[in-house]
Amino acid sequence: MTIKPILIVAGEPYSTFLEIFFKSLSKKKIKNLKNPIILICSKDLLVNQMKKLKYKYKIRDLNKSDLNLKELKNNKINLINVNLRLKKTFDKISSKSKTYIENCINVGLSLIKKNNIKVLINGPISKKYFLQKKFLGMTEYFAQKTNSEGNEVMLIFNKNLSVCPLTTHLPLKKIFKKITKEKIIKHVNTINNFYRYNFKKRVKIGVTGLNPHCETTDKFSEDEKIIMPAVKNLKKKGIKIQGPIAADTIFLKNNLKKYDVIFGMYHDQVLTPIKTLYGFNAINITLGLPFLRITPDHGTNNLMIGKNLSSPISLIEAIYFAKKIL
Repeated sequence: MTIKPILIVAGEPYSTFLEIFFKSLSKKKIKNLKNPIILICSKDLLVNQMKKLKYKYKIRDLNKSDLNLKELKNNKINLINVNLRLKKTFDKISSKSKTYIENCINVGLSLIKKNNIKVLINGPISKKYFLQKKFLGMTEYFAQKTNSEGNEVMLIFNKNLSVCPLTTHLPLKKIFKKITKEKIIKHVNTINNFYRYNFKKRVKIGVTGLNPHCETTDKFSEDEKIIMPAVKNLKKKGIKIQGPIAADTIFLKNNLKKYDVIFGMYHDQVLTPIKTLYGFNAINITLGLPFLRITPDHGTNNLMIGKNLSSPISLIEAIYFAKKIL
């Protein structure tokens, strides 16, 4: 049986991603992986960054049209080169790198389809310049690219506790209309199936309320009219779920022992607590696509570029998680 490779799209050229990629390769549990890691990015960029940061890895140039997966090993950087036509590669993030990033992603998606690959890791990408307001985030971008719109679910995964926001990168004033019983049920079912299929586990899920203390002075209560009926529906289907629970107490230490996943109504309601608890020891997984899309849980980190001080923890977790799934 052919061992499936781990595909990594380097993402934004003006970022610390290649630095943390080099650091990840030096770790023992990454070195010992049987699954070959394939990096998709500009060779010129890779060589430049390696020289600048004083790393010395040999490069194995690959042909994207004819990958010989049986012979691939991680004793070198397995690279698929995508040309980066920028005179000044490291100046700043701008829309000029949009075509390059999209070319890298397209190569990755093509390889997934051709070789039946289950996982794609991508480095951080500037939503402002790459998406240019056409999508809420990369979660929705990948859903559109794979004809999976409406099925995408963002899961911030940690082996001790994961979180999922029902709505992603929406301004607060717009989230209320996007909270529906049907959407909650669909998202929770996707999460439940992910844990059941990959971990053979009946996941325990806690659902936050929307309003402070799950109460409101308005005539219409989302907690009573939308969230509570959705939770009751899911309980009837045998899913281990509780809620709505006040968001200001669900992350208390004693409560955390009760759940594997905390399902929130909006982005910062659950991402702020999990980053406070675990820092960057978590990964962002997009469920509901034909494959699992994983990205380290940090941004481009522009202020740290060239300093060789960025932590590779999240990328290491992403690679090792991909290995388990494969």
